[in-house]
Amino acid sequence: MTDTFIPLSAHRQAHAEGVIWDDLMGLVRWTDIGASRLYTYDPTTGATTETSLPARLCCFALTDEPGVLLLALEKQLARFDTRVAGSLVVLEDIEPELPGTRANDGRCDRGGNLIFGTLNERGPEQVASFWRYSREGKLARLALPKAAITNSICFSPDGETMYFTDSPTAKIMACRYDAASGEVEHIREFVQLEKGLEPDGSTVDAEGFVWNTQWGGSRVLRYAPDGRVDMTIELPARQPSCVAFIGPTLDRLVITSASKGLDDAVVRAEPLNGAIFIGTPARGRGLPEARYGQGTQA
Repeated sequence: MTDTFIPLSAHRQAHAEGVIWDDLMGLVRWTDIGASRLYTYDPTTGATTETSLPARLCCFALTDEPGVLLLALEKQLARFDTRVAGSLVVLEDIEPELPGTRANDGRCDRGGNLIFGTLNERGPEQVASFWRYSREGKLARLALPKAAITNSICFSPDGETMYFTDSPTAKIMACRYDAASGEVEHIREFVQLEKGLEPDGSTVDAEGFVWNTQWGGSRVLRYAPDGRVDMTIELPARQPSCVAFIGPTLDRLVITSASKGLDDAVVRAEPLNGAIFIGTPARGRGLPEARYGQGTQA
């Protein structure tokens, strides 16, 4: 099944990622990692604004204070008030012992702790990790396998299943997860992607179905909780990167994409690479994005 998705604007981005619906502010937020910028789209006006940051913004989370975000910059976690210039405050260093890694994908669990992973920028070696920054401000490594490129972090509606991937393996994994302690167990394969594709950002809808953007596949797949493919959204962009439900009823979908790594000839011939897409899927509604410090009760 194919649904119609159109670009938000004429703007194209090298590496858009981490899209989130900020329900308290009524805004869509995402990052262009390489550009070190935070983007904001207002669906009521159609206006898009951007904020420059001092380092690459790899992922971020909403907090229990409207307008305040928890940022995972390249090598640091930071607090940032989007309403106040110069308000960025560094909280923690990320893997200072590994200069070749940076932060990558992440989101809050249902209990309001930030779960994020890192990425090895120096090669395919699996030296990156998954991390938990607790509501109490404690950073600890999750007991998950090391990875080269962490991605697809999302949680079942009850918060007891965590989905994740090491993208080059082309497998989305799942495990039992305890938001109170950060303990994981029963790690298993959830789905295996087709050869040549990599799972990128994911989200879970109100029915517990997993929506995954497939880098190199020009598509988003909706997987049932048992791993069955339920729906496919084809896109005119080769590298979709992240997906989020937006709007008052969480029935619309925003999908980011990236043009990085594509030949100039491909970018010219396929001008929607790097676009941010919006549309209404045939079925599925989202869940409120969990907020750091507050979980899904925001």
